[in-house]
Amino acid sequence: MDIWKLRLLGIPYSPRPEERSYLDRVEVRQDDTLVVRAAVLANWESERFFGVPMARRGIQPLWLEITNKGREFFRLRLASLDPNYFPPLEAALINHFRIGRRLMAFGVLAWLFLPFLVLLPFKLLAAWKANRRMDEYFHKHGLGWGRIGPGDTIAGFVFTSLDEGTKQFTVRLLGLAGNKEFIFSIPVPGLRVDYAHRPFEDLANSEKSVECDEAELRQRLTAMPRSTTNARGTVEGDPLNLAVIGEFDTLICGFGARWDETEVITFLSCWRTFKAFLLGSSYRYSPVSALYWDRRCQDFALQRVRHTINQRLHLRLWLTPLRFQGQPVWIGQISRDIGVRFTPKTWNLTTHKVDPDVDDARDYLLDELLQSGRVALVGYVSGAEAASRKSPRHNLTGDPYFTDGQRAVVMFADTPANPKFVNWA
Repeated sequence: MDIWKLRLLGIPYSPRPEERSYLDRVEVRQDDTLVVRAAVLANWESERFFGVPMARRGIQPLWLEITNKGREFFRLRLASLDPNYFPPLEAALINHFRIGRRLMAFGVLAWLFLPFLVLLPFKLLAAWKANRRMDEYFHKHGLGWGRIGPGDTIAGFVFTSLDEGTKQFTVRLLGLAGNKEFIFSIPVPGLRVDYAHRPFEDLANSEKSVECDEAELRQRLTAMPRSTTNARGTVEGDPLNLAVIGEFDTLICGFGARWDETEVITFLSCWRTFKAFLLGSSYRYSPVSALYWDRRCQDFALQRVRHTINQRLHLRLWLTPLRFQGQPVWIGQISRDIGVRFTPKTWNLTTHKVDPDVDDARDYLLDELLQSGRVALVGYVSGAEAASRKSPRHNLTGDPYFTDGQRAVVMFADTPANPKFVNWA
């Protein structure tokens, strides 16, 4: 029975501890000493398990189980999972039934319907009891302070900030011999991401695939078109100023939690975008408009938002037939939105204003990725073709841009690496 129906029947707080469908999606990382199992609850799973709509309050339960097979103590560093995590009792308090607000609303009704005044004390008592139960339940299922002795196993929930799409986090444990680190990148059901049905594996392993050495890769990247186009390929758009090397899962992990996926264009995502535009708020997963390379819409897009939807960095990537050191090569475009302006070229008569200095967005991306420690190779290659500030080119919606004509090149690593710098320009 739905939680809200239970409340209507007079049961204000009814968590379902037996609802553990999230365990079907557990991912495991381990070494010779520690075994770490993790799962991230979808919004409906957290509402059923904890009995309250936690996602509406921006909270996402992350389930962990850590087994210590070694002979020394370890301490879990909770802040490594999320520096803004919520202790169990704080997470419960945020989700408490608001007695004061209900009292005011009920009081108005009571004056209209005097018989209801008799029920008011019972309603207040029920809400108070529900909140006490909620505190106990959250505390019982929280992970605790994370001290793991030899042969011990700890399990429970850490209440993290809400992330839709893919949840990126690192489990760090401190022991006498030093730190141990386990990196997770877990898809969370619910968000309809733009790449959901892209056949990346088929594209990467097609008969058209070309394995390149360094010289050939440099030559082929330089020879690629300078810009994206419209669907017909007749008008140029934003410059192709980015090349990325790595498997798709490695890319998603390499960009990390700082970059968000994008939703497909649906009525709901359009409404959320429009609402964010009207209210001047952010929408982390806002759809990205289609640009084309090789007559193909981008395979996927990522974005990094600021305080409002009008200001964000976003990038688009296309999988190419090229491979380097056995890894697929992607061609891409990155730019920075700095505002909104009127245009007759779109159905809603508005578009994002793009920062004309597109090289700044490109170089920012390189600096950002280098901080992640997951970059094996970084540098530049020619191919985007220079355009001066006095003679800029224009994208599909008419925004001018200038560039030095170089493409950033990034090769991701599966494990922490010291990057090699190349200058193929």
